Amino acid sequence: MKNEVLHQKVEFTDMRALVEWFGETYKEKLAYSYRIDPVKGAIITKSFAQLRDDVRGLATELADIGCTGKKCVLFGKYSYEWAVMYFSVLSIGGILVPLDKDWQGADLAETASTAEADYVFCDKDLAEKADIIAQKVALKKAPYYLNAENDSENSVAGMIEAGKEKFAKSSDAYYNTIIDPMSLGLLVFTSGTTGKGKGVMLSQNAILSDMSDVVQYVDFGSKTLGLLPLHHTYGSSVMIVGHAIIGSEVYISSGLRYIMKELKEQQPEHLILVPLYMENFYRKILANAKDTGKYKTLFRMIKVSNFLRKFGIDLRRKLFKSVHAAFGGKVKMVISGGAPVNPDIIYFFESVGIQSLNGYGITECAPIIAVNRSLRSVPGSVGPVIGIDEVKIFEKNEDGEGEILVKGPNVMLGYYKDAKATADAFTEDGFFRTGDYGKLEGDVIFITGRKKNLIILSNGKNVYPEEIENELSATPGILEIIVYEGKSKRGMEHNAIVAEIYPDKEFLEKQGIKDAHAYFKPFISNYNKDAVAYKKITVIKIREEEFPKNTLRKILRFKIDMSIE
Repeated sequence: MKNEVLHQKVEFTDMRALVEWFGETYKEKLAYSYRIDPVKGAIITKSFAQLRDDVRGLATELADIGCTGKKCVLFGKYSYEWAVMYFSVLSIGGILVPLDKDWQGADLAETASTAEADYVFCDKDLAEKADIIAQKVALKKAPYYLNAENDSENSVAGMIEAGKEKFAKSSDAYYNTIIDPMSLGLLVFTSGTTGKGKGVMLSQNAILSDMSDVVQYVDFGSKTLGLLPLHHTYGSSVMIVGHAIIGSEVYISSGLRYIMKELKEQQPEHLILVPLYMENFYRKILANAKDTGKYKTLFRMIKVSNFLRKFGIDLRRKLFKSVHAAFGGKVKMVISGGAPVNPDIIYFFESVGIQSLNGYGITECAPIIAVNRSLRSVPGSVGPVIGIDEVKIFEKNEDGEGEILVKGPNVMLGYYKDAKATADAFTEDGFFRTGDYGKLEGDVIFITGRKKNLIILSNGKNVYPEEIENELSATPGILEIIVYEGKSKRGMEHNAIVAEIYPDKEFLEKQGIKDAHAYFKPFISNYNKDAVAYKKITVIKIREEEFPKNTLRKILRFKIDMSIE
């Protein structure tokens, strides 16, 4: 709706067009700031003009070594160089393959092999993992390092400078490289397992059309804190592309332990988060209120404030000044995505004067499908469907709930080299099957559940339980095993991956095993040794009875008690 538009919509033919546009439009306005040393280091700043120039240089050098049309694997921490690499690869028609730096080297190598990678770019301290990839995959060049010294071999910094010199002599390699914005630009793997995850094929047009549509409805501030991992489309699309379109500065966080200090120092005006961050902030605020004896006063003030707001009197920034101070004093809005948000937390932040906009997306849609808007936020929903998409509900039940189907330019091209999975993912009339259940009220989506068994952790990480179950199902003494996210009674931050086992009692008895938990623990520990951190099993449950099943003997997961202490 026009009366909800806060920013004029700007559209781009390809990523290079965006780079040139933000360099000319925002010029010396800051695009990025960060510290190399989080404790003693000086703040380094990069303007949009500098970002454009660095992209021009690196893109020119990438074209020179043959990256156009080739697959470039990228993994490392959130950094300015990561963002430059993102824009540069796409600006010369390369194919970016972002991977999770926390994966085991073997997992990275297997996925790079599946992707048929040609080049590898990563942080210097991840060189050992890059070498494992190089041993498995026939790369066209040795790995390049994002944060290596300028004069060191295979440094991205050196590539930028070399490319700038070439660009100054001739810009043809940069400007004349043909980009097909409708073809594969970003290859994103949906699972952190060795070659088992699907490769989602996204075009440049998918990402650009998605972000151009979203940002016009959101009241972004002039500065934010960069927290989200960039190998996820939520991180890269919103933090890199979205903020380049809107012209907001991103201060790159040095990590979890520095966030509270950085918030106070940098004074961001908005934050892009996953629910785990929101819950942590919420708990810290309440804990501080209890410690200072102001807990009851805080909630009395919320009641008074909410009453006054009914009459158009908004005193939230004054009444809750101490809460705002914890975020630097200027945060006016938080956008959360990647997992469901507890409604109580959204209500709390709204009550103290920080607008909380929940959204809905999926990697296959680049990623945003719906998001609450600054001028239209619907409680309990994930917001209105973005303007470029058509959404319908498939096989509605009596409550209007069914599978959410999406069609639009932001939808993926398909799954990499998996024609069957691609065919299964679309309806005959071209709608993408999200695998999520929900309902539509007007143009607003309400998520009511997950169709599949995918575990979406509060930090946005995805865990496919069947993969873990398959790895452990052959363990002697296991008859049935189900893996899930245990819901802690102490709150979301205490949730954990649970392996619930129905043991072969006859086997245990014959082996003289009386303590089933102690018997299975070494097997679980052995699995955990090689598992990615967020896929480690931390709770083992032993069942006395077999799992509930339907007439086809399939386990009914929704009937399992998934609560933990």
